Amino acid sequence: MTTTRRALLAAPLAMPALASAQEAWPARSVAVLLGYPPGGVTDFASRGVCERMGRALAQTVVLENRPGAATAVANTAVAQARPDGYTLLMGTLTLAINPALQPSLTPREPMRDLTPIGMVFRTAFVLHVHPSVPARNAAELIAYAKANPGKMNFGSSGTGAVNHLCLELFRARAGIDVVHVPYRGGAPALLDLRAGRIQGMFNAVQEALPAVREGATRALAISSKERAAAMPYLPPLADTLADFDGVFWQGLFGPAGLPAPIVARAGAALREATTDPALIARMAEQGVALTTGDDAALRRTLAEETQMWGRLIREQNIRPE
Repeated sequence: MTTTRRALLAAPLAMPALASAQEAWPARSVAVLLGYPPGGVTDFASRGVCERMGRALAQTVVLENRPGAATAVANTAVAQARPDGYTLLMGTLTLAINPALQPSLTPREPMRDLTPIGMVFRTAFVLHVHPSVPARNAAELIAYAKANPGKMNFGSSGTGAVNHLCLELFRARAGIDVVHVPYRGGAPALLDLRAGRIQGMFNAVQEALPAVREGATRALAISSKERAAAMPYLPPLADTLADFDGVFWQGLFGPAGLPAPIVARAGAALREATTDPALIARMAEQGVALTTGDDAALRRTLAEETQMWGRLIREQNIRPE
């Protein structure tokens, strides 16, 4: 019997075995990779979601921190993994911005190289300024910036960082001339904002909240279309700049070719986790809104944000340091 004939006869036998393996998923622990170090809201949220997914799947779901190369280390490891459901990715907004910002990083085409499973969370940025700035809301800040072109310094945690891109979106949409001052991380930038050495910046809610509560800075608006549970009094920037929506988001992905039965089961476990009332409350305290959305919603988010941020990066000629 030829090798080809033997393979053809064996193929029908292999297909039921493969289907059975998919239906039995997960038969062992699942690794979920995250491109950020331990600590911080992304790690905190991911661990909470993985824990609850494990309960739903009756199997251990382990979060593995794989920081490096603007999350490309974790992203690439999952893109190159076997599509058997045992290596997944907590992917973030960096999947949408890296192709335009750092095209040498892999995966170069996340839409092709990864399989969306479902949404995890969104977290907004607070636009806040030093009290010396005579603005009580976003409209007044825009008017003040236009009256003083090039005289206001806005910090960020680094060129190409998400809060920098949010600033660039604000600057472009508002038509203002403010100076971007990149720092090596958000902490030194916030320290200089507190001291009045810079006049404003965008910070994640949980980072800005202490400074705002102490009166060291004045919060003017939230970058998401919806209000933040931790700062419900803060109006969205969209009230001033129509449809403005600049957020950090996270979703669960698998390698390309992940079988539909595994996508469905992982997605159901993810939805159970992101609708858990206790976890929702815990994350809201950190300014994070757990988001329920299936694979189609995540695919749509990735496509739309890749287009939006890619256009901004190209138009503003933003390059990493």
